[in-house]
Amino acid sequence: MQSAPKKLLITGASGFLGWNLCHAASTAWQVVGTTFSHPFAFKNTIIKKIDLRDFSALKTLLDQVQPDGVIHTAAAKDPNFCQERPTESRQINVDVAVNLAGLCADREIPFVFTSTDMVFDGTSAPYSETSAVSPLNTYGEQKVLAEELILARAPQTAICRLPLMFGDPGPVAQSFLQPLVDQLKSGSAVNLFTDEYRTPISGRAVTPGLLLALESARGILHLGGSERISRFEFGRLVVETFNLTPANINPCLQQDVVMAAPRPPDLSLDSSKANQLGFAPPSIAQQLKDLRYLS
Repeated sequence: MQSAPKKLLITGASGFLGWNLCHAASTAWQVVGTTFSHPFAFKNTIIKKIDLRDFSALKTLLDQVQPDGVIHTAAAKDPNFCQERPTESRQINVDVAVNLAGLCADREIPFVFTSTDMVFDGTSAPYSETSAVSPLNTYGEQKVLAEELILARAPQTAICRLPLMFGDPGPVAQSFLQPLVDQLKSGSAVNLFTDEYRTPISGRAVTPGLLLALESARGILHLGGSERISRFEFGRLVVETFNLTPANINPCLQQDVVMAAPRPPDLSLDSSKANQLGFAPPSIAQQLKDLRYLS
């Protein structure tokens, strides 16, 4: 008799990363996803509405689902929002993450926490897992604090630092790519930074790394793309890949745009540790070509 698939609990299932992860994991796992304010139906996935800030509800959820693994993607991810509303954003970015890690540790459930490249200041790239953290904004500070508290409470946790992400939109959330493509198609002028560098990756390409971390990684792991590229270069690649010419892309500098949260100049991640474990994302061009919504 074939055994039932293992259960995977994914928090933030209605978010961009959570939705892509549900899509990828549902072929091998029995997926249970959580959502707070945007309930939705998803094939082969059980969706549970919950306020993760409610510790009692969080504990009850784990007791009811009894997952074989947990990947925590729920977060307040907008750096400007975190900068302007630090108390509210800390509740989800720090308190919830630490509580969930502790509950998983008590139950010996493998746990993955999704962190960010913004734990660095952008002056000493590329960054490996052993590089010193030095966040410039509140979002990065909250993720650093969460990492430290989680590893102290649950040292067997896998902490995956993620780069700028793009890809297929879910029913509720999208990445920065969708409005960028819409602007390019409309002929509107698009200003993109020439002095901000990242190692971007698609939601589809990063999910194997998260599942790999759940199975075989502990401690900090970088899951960046294989190419260092500026926002401006990324925009030109999008134009070329989807033949969106003529497109009105203008180079600009970070200092030309006033935002609440400071932006690090170069957050390129060294992901060789993950590569050695088998994480091998394709080129950015190939990832763009693989997108469902533009295929």
